[in-house]
Amino acid sequence: MQHKVVSIYGTAGQGKTTLSMEVYRKITEPFDCQAFASVSKTPNIKKLLRDVLSQISNKKFDEESQWWEEQQLIRNMRDYLIDKRYLILIDDIWSVSAWELVRSALPLNDNGSRIITTTRSKAVAKSCSTGIAEQMYEAKPLGDDDSQRLFFKRLFCSPEDCPQDLMKVSSDILKKCGGLPLAIISIAGLLANRRQTVEVWVNTLKSISAAVDKDSHIDKMKRILLLSYFDLPPHLKSCLLYLSVFPEDYLIDCRQLILLWVAEALIPGQDRESMEEVATSYLNDLINRSLVQPVKVGADGATVKTCRVHDVILEFIVSKAVEDNFVTIWNRNGFSDNYSSNKIRRLSIQEDISGQAEEMMKTLKNAAHIRSISIFGDNNSVLGKHASEFLSSQVLRVLNIRGGGVGEFYLGHVKRISQMKYCRITDGTQDLPEDIEKLQHLETLDIFDTGIRKLPASIIQLQRLVRLRVDPEVQLPDGIGNLQALEELSTIDLGFQSVKFIQGLGDLINLKVLEIFWQCDTVGRDVEGHKKACISSLTKLFTRLRQLSVVGWLDATFPFMSLCGGTPPPLQRLVLSIWNKSSAVPHQISSLLNLTRLYIGLSGEVSKEGINILASLPILLSLTVFLDDKEGDSGVFHPRHAINSQGFQRLVKFTFRCWSEAVLEFEPGAMPKLQMLKLDLRARCQFKYGDGGLVLGLQNLAGLKHVALSIKCEAATADEVDSLEDDIRGAAGLHHNRPIVQVERWCLRFDGTRVQQATIRTS
Repeated sequence: MQHKVVSIYGTAGQGKTTLSMEVYRKITEPFDCQAFASVSKTPNIKKLLRDVLSQISNKKFDEESQWWEEQQLIRNMRDYLIDKRYLILIDDIWSVSAWELVRSALPLNDNGSRIITTTRSKAVAKSCSTGIAEQMYEAKPLGDDDSQRLFFKRLFCSPEDCPQDLMKVSSDILKKCGGLPLAIISIAGLLANRRQTVEVWVNTLKSISAAVDKDSHIDKMKRILLLSYFDLPPHLKSCLLYLSVFPEDYLIDCRQLILLWVAEALIPGQDRESMEEVATSYLNDLINRSLVQPVKVGADGATVKTCRVHDVILEFIVSKAVEDNFVTIWNRNGFSDNYSSNKIRRLSIQEDISGQAEEMMKTLKNAAHIRSISIFGDNNSVLGKHASEFLSSQVLRVLNIRGGGVGEFYLGHVKRISQMKYCRITDGTQDLPEDIEKLQHLETLDIFDTGIRKLPASIIQLQRLVRLRVDPEVQLPDGIGNLQALEELSTIDLGFQSVKFIQGLGDLINLKVLEIFWQCDTVGRDVEGHKKACISSLTKLFTRLRQLSVVGWLDATFPFMSLCGGTPPPLQRLVLSIWNKSSAVPHQISSLLNLTRLYIGLSGEVSKEGINILASLPILLSLTVFLDDKEGDSGVFHPRHAINSQGFQRLVKFTFRCWSEAVLEFEPGAMPKLQMLKLDLRARCQFKYGDGGLVLGLQNLAGLKHVALSIKCEAATADEVDSLEDDIRGAAGLHHNRPIVQVERWCLRFDGTRVQQATIRTS
């Protein structure tokens, strides 16, 4: 089969990315591997190549590739893909030269590989499709019917729900949008926050007419965005402009964004908890106005976990932020325009600064007014050498380093940065300074994945510290109970901590989120003392925790079994992975009446009683069951008493991971609101049963929309793997909702990591 490249081109805001992603998701043919990456206006080719290589190899080269140069990345990608049938989507290519570099890493072969590209330039599209016109697709403006459908979907359930007196003015508004999807949803977002009257909509039409008449498509889009921007109240303008600190196509963690807004004093109020609630409402408002795009939504259907900003909207935000001196951006071309070193308030480094660090540091030496520093991309050890100069602002509130390979970054003289409220550093940080207690305003300290193994004793003097996130192997000092403001603590391996530290956990009266790991046989001293301290502290904490994660290889005396009882605890999320010889669903779980999310990992079988315990949780939205072998024996998710119409009435997401011999059956009326079913199964178990496979009754899940199947291929023939996949596809094909099915095949390497064999998406 011939290798093909298809290129989609068109002006900004015409939905090229949306179209290409929809095609990417719905392609029904099997590929050995596939990947998606975005190039952007200022491409970081090394990062793009690493992203693609990580996806196609299922992270096989993640650690090694961090240090590879461009040509080495290209060679390794070509070697990996040369004999494979691959599907690659490269989004937002701006230049022929950028495409040539990407193409050099994608070998031509006769395996039927496919490459999809998107670009604003017809010349680039021609280069991508090697001059074959049939392989180019021009994204054209929407027609009247499609424009109307998109517009009314945002404002009403359907065109029929639009009041008749608004139909004429809505038609005139849509004409001004010129069929541009981004313009349509932007105006719809603007109108969604105004009264639905003819007068209000006519005035909006007049504003649009004055802004966009006689302009090109791009100018129209920018002017429409300007209308949306000026319609925002001042507090939302600041929050929107702050998004310019993130690079193009960056997936933004909504929780972290909210904490950053608060730390940057962009949210009014004095009480931190209420300020975070206000910030959440601001983010939802920006999403409702279609200025921010939700990417991942929680099981409740309302909580947005990750978001992004459309590149056209980001271009607009960046121009306004730079114009207003709200953010100063350093990219490959140096600083953004209109900057002055003594006026920099928020600095965002969005590209690799190797070779430019000296120049930048000279500029920043007198920049004493920097309130926040955000760093993205690969900066190796460059920043570490300049940390003392870099952290010289006495009004610094935020340090957010999200790049890879930062190197020996050291906070240095903390007295200079004593006003800092938010500190998040990843990858390669030196030990924290011994006098860290001087950071008395610090609320968030996130040093996960930095390699730090011990925290200074003075950290217990940080009286305002609310969130502490560290690597599991970190040894914390005794006296943790002094951190009375602490609300989040993760991830702590109790095997590395002293008995006194564990006892101190119980004194954290405001703790709401706790993640712990404990493997009893790693504790070289006083195992019983650790157990008693753990029981004592967790018993105290259980009356106030909202989220708890407990992972480890423990015996049956694990303290969780004695915690539940009496008044239902406030616990909303629980991760419980207890691997031992006799683990089963603890009956005490039935008392967790406020639980909405549960992950439970077990060895052995799940009985009918265990299923009933899980089904009894009245407001559970998301459930993950991980069933592993019991000393090599079979685990059985009871095939005939599996899941019936009793219980699980609000569950919308169910994940079933089972690498043992098990049958999962859904009876009529089971899980009536379930939308997402994720199955992680071992193909070899398929033929242990003669009654139809490992998953039965899929058609009984009335609300099902998505099925994700992950197949473990060890010891299974190709026919066995195909049979399991065909069973699931066949059942989904007969379902009245025609749910989207996503299939991944993989096997374990000797080091325990996964190797992806094939990824197939279909609808």
